Amino acid sequence: MSEASIIDGKALAAQVQERVRAAVEELKKRHGFVPGLAVVLVGDDPASRVYVRNKGKRTTEAGMKSFEYQLPADTGEEALLERIARLNKSPEVHGILVQLPLPKQINPDRVIDAIDPDKDVDGFHVINAGRLAVGRPALVPCTPLGCVLLAKQAKADLTGLEAVIIGRSNIVGKPLAQLLLRENCTVTIAHSRTRDLPEVARRADLLVAAVGRPELVRGSWIKPGAIVIDVGINRVERENGKAKLVGDVAFGEAKEVAGAITPVPGGVGPMTIAMLLVNTVKAACMQRNIPLPRPLAGL
Repeated sequence: MSEASIIDGKALAAQVQERVRAAVEELKKRHGFVPGLAVVLVGDDPASRVYVRNKGKRTTEAGMKSFEYQLPADTGEEALLERIARLNKSPEVHGILVQLPLPKQINPDRVIDAIDPDKDVDGFHVINAGRLAVGRPALVPCTPLGCVLLAKQAKADLTGLEAVIIGRSNIVGKPLAQLLLRENCTVTIAHSRTRDLPEVARRADLLVAAVGRPELVRGSWIKPGAIVIDVGINRVERENGKAKLVGDVAFGEAKEVAGAITPVPGGVGPMTIAMLLVNTVKAACMQRNIPLPRPLAGL
């Protein structure tokens, strides 16, 4: 059996970003406005700083307005909630994202609940989670949206596939299960207490690993020819003292068995930011009660 084809997240993300840029141009010409995304960072976590910088860069490249707010690490919860309240009222801001994790003095649930659900481009608000669960239009978490598009790069129609998601988080596992049900998959959510996890994984035509454990999923866990989407990104120290980024899947083993697989890095990560841009345009159109521009049809 030949090696798996590599699903290129960077290339797909670039295509999506170009579609967003075209959609923004259409909104400007037809409706006279440009969507705006506000990102709030509390503290000075290096990884979060990089994420925020990348999000701002991609937002402006797509022709949208980018508003970035960096608050001190000792910012109180009430001060952050006041900032969110102002952004909720701002007519220039159509999407709000508060970078997680937050400092320990701030309750993330209170912060997420404070964001206007129609500006919640992360898709974490309980109202958006409820809308997704019952099949109503919703802002959906970006990573699961990206996972579905990546899987469709390998197989355009996912109907009838047995999908196994390893991980049950509110950010990836649960919303992804809802999206795959919409695609007519038969979905199993597995987790740390699943009995005989390797055997459950081997049933999957579409296997998604989202547990945050380096190289947990071995090649022997994978059904020959399966589509493998690796959401994990873990920094692992090697014997030479240098750190390396690896996924939740043992890539070298998996690519010998799978039909198609996402790499780490360069797979799911770029798609998460790309879908954030899509969500910002969707949020702007929902708020103005106008249809989604043609370049974003099907996303």
